[in-house]
Amino acid sequence: MIKDSGFNYIERITDSILAKKLRSSGAVLVEGPKWCGKSTTCEQQANSVVYLQDPMTRDQDIALAYNEPAIFLDRRPPLLIDEWQEAPIIWDSIRFEVDKRRSFGQFILTGSATPLDIKSKSEIRHSGIGRITRMRMWTMSLYESGDSSGTVSLSSMFNGEPIGATCEKRLPDYAYLTCRGGWPMAMDTDDDIALEQSVNYVDELVSTDFVKAGGPPNNEDRVRHLMASYSRSISTPATKALLIRDMKRNGEEVFDDETFSSYFSVLDSLFVFEELEAWNPNIRSKARVQSARVRHLTDPSIATASLGLGPNDLMGDLKSFGLFFESLCIRDLRIYASALNGRLYHYRDSNGLEADAVVHLKDGRYALIEVKFGRQEDIDAAAAHLLKLAGIIDTSTMPAPSCMIVITAKNTAYRRPDGVYVVPLGCLKP
Repeated sequence: MIKDSGFNYIERITDSILAKKLRSSGAVLVEGPKWCGKSTTCEQQANSVVYLQDPMTRDQDIALAYNEPAIFLDRRPPLLIDEWQEAPIIWDSIRFEVDKRRSFGQFILTGSATPLDIKSKSEIRHSGIGRITRMRMWTMSLYESGDSSGTVSLSSMFNGEPIGATCEKRLPDYAYLTCRGGWPMAMDTDDDIALEQSVNYVDELVSTDFVKAGGPPNNEDRVRHLMASYSRSISTPATKALLIRDMKRNGEEVFDDETFSSYFSVLDSLFVFEELEAWNPNIRSKARVQSARVRHLTDPSIATASLGLGPNDLMGDLKSFGLFFESLCIRDLRIYASALNGRLYHYRDSNGLEADAVVHLKDGRYALIEVKFGRQEDIDAAAAHLLKLAGIIDTSTMPAPSCMIVITAKNTAYRRPDGVYVVPLGCLKP
C-alpha cells in the first residue's frame, strides 16, 4: 500500500513489484540509475530509513554499520538503507540478520552504483542468494508520467484481445518526450526546466559520479567523448571497435580497447547503459542468429543530452530521430515487461530478419515487436517481417508468438487483418 507521505507521489509500476518481493523475500535490493526515483518509491513501503549519503549523519551511520551492525539494523522493518554501497560491509550483515529473523520484508536496499573497487568487493563475502532479491528500476515510462493514455495494454494483446483507440500524441510531442526523459523531477514543471534534467544528469555523471564509482580523475572530456559516441550508435549493434573509431574521429585520438573497457565498466556500474540482449529461439532455418547486443541507454534523454540535441534537432533529422524513438519505446517496453514478469530482448539473423524487441514472459509466452514512425509502407514492411519471423519459429519445440506488434508514432491503434497489432506508443500500458 502506498503511504500518504504529504506530497504528490506519482505511483510507479514498480510499486506492486516491490510489494510482492517484500512478501516473498527477507530483503530487496532496488537498483537503477541516479535520480530515477528509487528512494522515493521505496520510502512509500518502508517503516524506517537510513540515508547513507546524508552529510549530517553519513559518518555516524557508516561507523555504526561497520562497528555495531546489529544495532545499525535494529529498526522497525522494512528498514530502507538508501545507497547501501556507501557501506558495502552491511551486505553480509543483512544476509545474516535475515537468516536470524526468519521473516520476510525486513530490509530494502537502494543503489545507483555497484561496488567496483577491490576494498568494497572484499567486504562482501556472500552472494545473498535466497536472502536478498534484486529488483531493477528505471526512469518513468510514458504511462507512469501520464503521457500515455493507457488505452491499449500489452497484456491484452498477449491474450489476443481486440483493440481500438486513438492517440493525441504527434511527432513533436515524442521529440519533446524523448529529450525530456522519464526523470521524476522533470514532471509537472515548465518545459525548459524539464529538458534541463537530463543535461544536469550528464553533467553530474561525468564530473562527479564517474570518479566516485572508481573512474580515473581529470578525464571529464574523455567521458563525454565516450558518451557522445555511444549515443550516436543508439539502437544499433555497434561494436566496441566502431565506437572507438568514432571517438577518434571526434577528437579522442588516444583511446585503446583496454581504456574503453575500463571506462565502459565504470559507467555500466552506474546503470547508465541498458543494452538489449539477443533472443535465441528455436528456428527452422539455417540462418545464423546474431548474438550482439543492441546499444541503449537507461533513458534516451541521456543520449540527446550527451549530443546536445533538443526536440527541434530531432524534428530536423527524422532518420536519427527514428533511432531515438526506438530507444524510447525500448525503455517503456522494459518497464511494461517487468510488470508482466517478463524480460526484453531483440532478434537479428544473418538473413536480415529482425524484431526490434521481444517481450518474453516467464510462462514461455512471447511477443515479437517492431518500431516504426508510422508511414504505411513502413508498417506494412514491419508486419511482413514479423510474420516471416513467426513462420520460421520451430513450433514443435516452442510455442508460436502470442502476438506481433508494430509500435508507431501514429494516432490509431488497431489490429490488421493479418493479425498484427499496430499501436501508438502514447496508447500503451502494461
